[in-house]
Amino acid sequence: MKKVSMYTLSTCPWCRKTKAFFASHDVPYDFIDYDLADEATQKRIMAELDAKQATGFPFVRIGDDVVVGYNPARYQQLLGL
Repeated sequence: MKKVSMYTLSTCPWCRKTKAFFASHDVPYDFIDYDLADEATQKRIMAELDAKQATGFPFVRIGDDVVVGYNPARYQQLLGL
């Protein structure tokens, strides 16, 4: 299975829905809550988002693909669910 990692906000309802989607499909994932991260981590995350021209959260990486926002159909497609 492809590795899933994401950047989220602790207060974002779409971020919580994204985490719940992966949990309900038994897909392991790593995440960092941007708003709870230290300043150095926040800078690194912003540089990555800028490089991908991403404008919001959640920022989900599935393998080499990136999905910005809550998009369960795209998650399923990329994971072959």
